[in-house]
Amino acid sequence: MEPSPQPGDRLTTALAPDADAVAEWIGPEAFNRWRQLQAWIEQNYPQVFAPEWLNGGRKRGWSLRYKKTKAFCTLIPGYRGFSVVIVFGGAEREKFEERRYRWRDQLVQLYDSAKTYPDGRFLTLAVSSGDDLEEVKELLIMKRPPARD
Repeated sequence: MEPSPQPGDRLTTALAPDADAVAEWIGPEAFNRWRQLQAWIEQNYPQVFAPEWLNGGRKRGWSLRYKKTKAFCTLIPGYRGFSVVIVFGGAEREKFEERRYRWRDQLVQLYDSAKTYPDGRFLTLAVSSGDDLEEVKELLIMKRPPARD
């Protein structure tokens, strides 16, 4: 007997999830923010990224990566919510440090505790409110300025 999913559990279906599966897994409020973020990326970075579903196996589940040559961000559907992973390379870490005192204390603490690997610092942010979504957008703009018309 499979245990009931717990908040944050990863989506581990056999096939890449479609929008309906994501909506059911993360819930309606989170799915609304998920869709808002996807629309924002498409609007501000038109035809730059081709979102790609990646399967991390039973432990890590599915994630939706936005990447051109370097990773832009990865959306991770968790049970009743979702997170966004943003990788900060050297240039992005410098930009973050320049703005360190303009970010929320919680974000700075998450950033400071995020592990730095040779390919960057991996920051994982839960998107559980509109404010969280706006903060993710600001970080993504800092990482890569939007395309100009």
